[in-house]
Amino acid sequence: MTVTEQPTEQPTGPETTTAGPETTATGPTADAVESTAAAAEPAVADPAPRRPRRVLWAVARWTAAVVVCGGVGAGAAMGITALDRNDVPGLATESDGRWDYPELRLPALPVDRPRPFTDGNEGEIHYADLRELLLPAPAGATPDPKLKGGFVSTDAYLSLYAKESRGELKEHLADSTLRHIAARGWTTPDGTRTSIHLLRFSSVAYAEAFKDVSLQAAAADGPKALPDGVEGVVMENFADDIDVADTSLYAYAEKKPYGPERVRWAYIQAGDTLALITQAGEGEAPVVPFQQTVTLQNQLLG
Repeated sequence: MTVTEQPTEQPTGPETTTAGPETTATGPTADAVESTAAAAEPAVADPAPRRPRRVLWAVARWTAAVVVCGGVGAGAAMGITALDRNDVPGLATESDGRWDYPELRLPALPVDRPRPFTDGNEGEIHYADLRELLLPAPAGATPDPKLKGGFVSTDAYLSLYAKESRGELKEHLADSTLRHIAARGWTTPDGTRTSIHLLRFSSVAYAEAFKDVSLQAAAADGPKALPDGVEGVVMENFADDIDVADTSLYAYAEKKPYGPERVRWAYIQAGDTLALITQAGEGEAPVVPFQQTVTLQNQLLG
C-alpha cells in the first residue's frame, strides 16, 4: 500500500499584509569576495614532470622478466620436489642389484591357530597353507612352468640332488612322515634361475633330522645344478647377518673354479618346515639377489 501525504489545509480569510520599511543590507561586492577567497586558498604546486616514456617501458620490461623467471623457477622447483630421487639427474642412487619383490604379507591362519613361534604353539607348527608361505617371484621374472607355486612330488624335489644321493634321501623322507612339498621357480631377465621348495613334516624333530641328512648331502655333492668336476661347497659368510629369530639358516656356494654357471643354495629350518633355495646364474652371478631372496623367505617362515 502506498501512503500519500495529504497537504495541510490553511484557514481562509482576508489577506493581511504587513507593510514596513524596507531594509537594505550593504556589504562587500562579489568581486571583493572572490578576491578574498582566492587569497585564502593555499597555493597548489605545479605537478611533477612526467617520466620519459622510454624509462617507463624499460621498467615494464624488467618487471615482466622478473615475473617470468620467478614463475619458471617455482615451476622447476615444484617439478623436482615431485620427482623420485632416482629420477633426478645427479641424485640417482646406483642399484646394488636387488630384485623388485612385491609387498609381502603373512598368510591368514585358521581360526584359533597361532603363528609357529608364538605362545601356545609349543610344536612350532605352521598352520598356514604351505603354498602361501612361498616367496613370490620378483617383477619381470618368468615363472617356471613346472614350479608354479603348488604342491610337487617327492621325486620332483629329489631331482635337485645328484643321483648318488637320491636313494638315501628318499628313504629318510619316507621315514619322516613328510606331509607336503610346495615349490615355486622363476628366471630373471639376466638369466638367473631360482627355485624354492618348502617341506612340511609332522613335527620339528623330523624336520631337524631331515635337515641334517640334507646338509650332509649338500656338503658332499651340492644340488644337481652343480657342474660336473666341481667338488664340495663352502658356507657363505653372509649367513650370520640375516638370521631370523627361531629359525636356522645354512647357506652355501660353489667352490672355485666355477663352471659355466655359479651356483648358490641355502637351507632354512623353521619349526616343522624346511626350505631349500637354489640359485644359478652364468658367470659371476651377483650375490645380492641371493641374499635378498633367502632373507625374505626366512622372514615369511619366521
